[in-house]
Amino acid sequence: MKNIELKKAFTMVELIFVIIVIGILAGVAIPRLAATRDDAELTKGMTTLSAVRNALSIERQKRVLRGEFTPFTAIGSGATVFGNFFDANGDTNIAVLEYPIPSEAKKYHWKRIDDNNTYFCLTNSCSGNSDTIRFELTSGRFVCREADIYSGKCSMLGVTAE
Repeated sequence: MKNIELKKAFTMVELIFVIIVIGILAGVAIPRLAATRDDAELTKGMTTLSAVRNALSIERQKRVLRGEFTPFTAIGSGATVFGNFFDANGDTNIAVLEYPIPSEAKKYHWKRIDDNNTYFCLTNSCSGNSDTIRFELTSGRFVCREADIYSGKCSMLGVTAE
């Protein structure tokens, strides 16, 4: 009998099986990565909201120590959402955040509407209705609109009824 030399290689069935397993794993992983991105964008919004609220509080305390009691009327102007603080005398030239955030009507971005109203967009349309979370500058505080609190939208950014 002749000695038949066998070549060591993968069979076609084994290769197809590996490709199917990789496809299944990719099908499970890709949606989870997309959800992780959305979570990261919401976390970024929460962090910005917290930073703005802290900046308001700190600046309000500094003004009290200087004997100034005029409330803030705006926290940004023009193309920026959180630019400078404004009071009854106008621009204070004191930045809310170190780097102003541009006003953009895109998903998970901040959009400035007017001196007292700012939206956090939940979709790309950002029309100001059910696809936004509206914040107002009220009595020197940056608060979520009451209707958005009770609808549960504010809780997406960690804001609850006070």
